[in-house]
Amino acid sequence: MTSRTTVAVAASTGACALALGVTAPAIAAPDQAQDQAMVSVFHGIPGMTVDVYANGDELIGDFKPGTVTDPQSLDAGTYDIQVFEAGQGPEGKPALEKQVKVPEGGNATVAAHLSAGGKPELTAFTNDVSKVDAGKARLTVRHVAAAPAVDVRAGGQPVFTGLTNPDEGTAAVDAGTVNADVVLAGTDTVAIGPADLGLKEGTSNVLYAWGSADDKNLALATQTFSGMESRPNAVHAGGSGAAVTPNSPDQWLAWAAAAGAVTLTGVLLARQVSGRRG
Repeated sequence: MTSRTTVAVAASTGACALALGVTAPAIAAPDQAQDQAMVSVFHGIPGMTVDVYANGDELIGDFKPGTVTDPQSLDAGTYDIQVFEAGQGPEGKPALEKQVKVPEGGNATVAAHLSAGGKPELTAFTNDVSKVDAGKARLTVRHVAAAPAVDVRAGGQPVFTGLTNPDEGTAAVDAGTVNADVVLAGTDTVAIGPADLGLKEGTSNVLYAWGSADDKNLALATQTFSGMESRPNAVHAGGSGAAVTPNSPDQWLAWAAAAGAVTLTGVLLARQVSGRRG
């Protein structure tokens, strides 16, 4: 069982320091109450359907690999997150366990995934949902696979280089369609892709490279946040997630529409975690 670690997944508007070493800006949406935070969960452990518990109550049941939940509003506080193989909780031994601190005004994704060496672990990432310039989109790539360092290329040119698990890279890019692939760092050996990636203006697109290189099941999943246009009165519209299998012909364009997204209703979250926050 992974040791408990308190992870700061977001901070007040500005930079956020994660105990796991991941740093990114946390910007509250205009319509988000400052005593709330937006939280999503990504399941990136191949071959294991899981149940996710928060403070002893089931949060997500029968959670399939490659799935990312829609972001949901949670009260700020500390949550004891436990991940069990499906049907084994809450009395059994969790496969993963971590205390996650959710400060006010943040937007975070908690990822259950494999380490570079293939061991299950939990990593908290902060999602940058700040505005982007007109004509631009934000692209973030997170390496959460049991695989060596990778480069991410667009149009054959590296955008992110030497990305290692569990690090991420972020860049503002021109909105539109780009041809992209993931290669082993410093080589032309393609691990995933190539395919066309559609990036809409004013969106923040988070790509998760997950799975295992040894088991030959590397794949990609995406989480998309909208409403970051640099226009007056733009409204944050939330996000969505989808799973993608590697090397399918239309994989990059199909991410937003792929099946498997799990939605956590605000009523369910409030009922399950109320009264148990630290």
